[in-house]
Amino acid sequence: MDGTRRVGVAVDFSACSKKALQWAADNVVRNGDHLILVTIVPEGGLEKGEQQLWEDSGSPLIPLAEFSEPTIMKKYGAKPDAETLDIVNTVARQKQIVVVMKIFWGDPREKICEAIDKIPLSCLVIGNRGLGKLKRAIMGSVSNYVVNNGSCPVTVVKQGIHET
Repeated sequence: MDGTRRVGVAVDFSACSKKALQWAADNVVRNGDHLILVTIVPEGGLEKGEQQLWEDSGSPLIPLAEFSEPTIMKKYGAKPDAETLDIVNTVARQKQIVVVMKIFWGDPREKICEAIDKIPLSCLVIGNRGLGKLKRAIMGSVSNYVVNNGSCPVTVVKQGIHET
């Protein structure tokens, strides 16, 4: 992957992460780039041996053909949905890019920041659920944490007011 841009998109397969993925595909990704989907799975989604093997470094880079297969993704504890797969297959075909997924287990805030450094990413696009001030104060905002602690440029794609 040396010499090419590595555009990361944090995805949890929610509506806001799909919007961020589509925005990145339309506005950031260029021909020849590597699009890397960074997925964080809560701990406990894997068998003990596999989790110990990958908990520090994350999963290997999983090619698009493999993360499109539900049986393969079950091994990692992740479930990409049809809409996300459609977005990445379309952008891969149209812009002739390489699409891979990297899965980490644990706290999304910390693991996304780790992914930026370990992959390493040229930039990251992340969605924002649009939590109100009270919920954000109690739960914390993943996107806010990544913007303030990530070591690469981070773009936050906000969820629209009328979207769910």
